[in-house]
Amino acid sequence: MKVLLIACLFILNINAAFADDDDKPAAKLPNNTVALGTVLLSAKAQTLSGLQTITLTPVSHHPEFTAYGKAVNIQPLVDLRHRYLVTLSERGGAAARFQQAEQNIKRQQDLYREGATSKHNLQIQQAQWQTDKAQVDASSVQGKAILDEARLSWGKKLADWALTTGSDPLSGFLSGQKRLLHITLPVNKQLASDIHSIDVEAAGNRSTAGKAELISIAPQTDTTVQGESYFFETDGSRIRTGMRVVAWIPEQDEGRDGVIVPKSAVVWYMDQAFVYIKNADEQFSRRVIDQYSVTAGGYFVGNGLSAGEQLVVTGGQMLLSEELRGQIPDEDD
Repeated sequence: MKVLLIACLFILNINAAFADDDDKPAAKLPNNTVALGTVLLSAKAQTLSGLQTITLTPVSHHPEFTAYGKAVNIQPLVDLRHRYLVTLSERGGAAARFQQAEQNIKRQQDLYREGATSKHNLQIQQAQWQTDKAQVDASSVQGKAILDEARLSWGKKLADWALTTGSDPLSGFLSGQKRLLHITLPVNKQLASDIHSIDVEAAGNRSTAGKAELISIAPQTDTTVQGESYFFETDGSRIRTGMRVVAWIPEQDEGRDGVIVPKSAVVWYMDQAFVYIKNADEQFSRRVIDQYSVTAGGYFVGNGLSAGEQLVVTGGQMLLSEELRGQIPDEDD
């Protein structure tokens, strides 16, 4: 009987212990976190942590695709220029000799009609006239052959630049101030008619890409890619001859409206991109960035953020740490 009484008392004590736990209030969220994804931070703490925000502004963004190319050695084009100038010089000399031969043959013909010279002398002068004319024709054919070669290899515009006899448009390339780029597009892509400049970079870093200006379509393409090819010119200080380059080219689609998010504003957690928006003086909310496009200024975001909102550009990682710390229950709980 005593054993039974002791067992009953033990069971009653256990039930009472569980009853006491049920009567305890539920653990409250820490004071700095009011809801999941929302952080409260005092103005003083914001100042001490160096937190900074910017106001998002509306932008129109054209989706881009990547293409590849290289900085071309223009030595073959320069060689064509030199050959052409030599041919022009030779043609000028041949033309001058031919003009003199024409004057001489007219004089010999007049003298022959008057009986002042022999037929043999007239025939010698006619042979010289034919020789000089053949040299003029040969130099003209040689000049045209060089022009055709230049256009087949480099296109009309670059050929005209190289073979002009006035100012030298190639001087910027020869001095190293410019670089000539040969860019080949993917097979299913085209350069829109209104695109006259693209962004290029040798290391493939979009944020440090520089501008390249369109020269003309290239008559020859990269046999490994089989897409349309174009010649561009760019600043020679960033790219050296022979370097491979990455190009970012706007799509033909219409521009999309959205905002630009600086890279410093993006916080990565669990393989997901987030940013923090300042909702009030001491309140911040975390936003998921599902779709974005890399741009020179950061990331273009078309959905989820609105122009006029205050975006945290410095201190986002600190806010995430505060949010996650607030989700850890106290040891006493």
